[in-house]
Amino acid sequence: MMSNEFIFLVHALLVIGCVLIALRLGELALSAWVVIQALLANLFVTKQIHLFGFDVTASDVYAIGCILGLNLLQEHFSKEKALQVSKICLFFMAFFAGASYIHLLYIPNAYDKAHPAFCAIFNQTPRIMIASIGVFFVVQYIDTHVFAWLKKHFHAARFLFRGTISLIISQCLDTLLFTYFGLFGIVESLFDIFVMSLCIKLIIIVFLTPTTLWATKKA
Repeated sequence: MMSNEFIFLVHALLVIGCVLIALRLGELALSAWVVIQALLANLFVTKQIHLFGFDVTASDVYAIGCILGLNLLQEHFSKEKALQVSKICLFFMAFFAGASYIHLLYIPNAYDKAHPAFCAIFNQTPRIMIASIGVFFVVQYIDTHVFAWLKKHFHAARFLFRGTISLIISQCLDTLLFTYFGLFGIVESLFDIFVMSLCIKLIIIVFLTPTTLWATKKA
């Protein structure tokens, strides 16, 4: 059986590779990527795993993929496009929360075997989505403006520098806010989740260094 650490490495490389492919495919693909990553991050956040000695959730890679996609949109298209996609993302997150709640309201028939599984997955979804939407709005607003400020004052610097700085700032804030407002009372250890989630995100950001540099040269 493969270890969680090995699976995590493959997972991170897969997300990094796919966001670069989305960039090569263009603005529409990158916009769709941001929305999908946000939905996956919130859908998979309730699964807890043991990773590098900590009890953590299994969705941190998607959060990085989402933020990176927004930064690439701003770098290669415009700040206005990144803000527009952020609003679209919020809309679909709200729709997903409502759709999940409605799905659970249907009374299953005698042949249904999936309803307990849906209840286990979606029961926490409305609360997580509400917390996520609030945190997402705050973090994306700050990230977009931090990235714009860095681009204005350090225009000569590579995207690698600007993107890394804005990612670190936004992910520190995102991890702190979402861990408390979204996962309090759901996961076993908030401290483990916060520390390890932040470490994982920083590791992923470091992994992005060579691949993002390659992408910005080729795109």
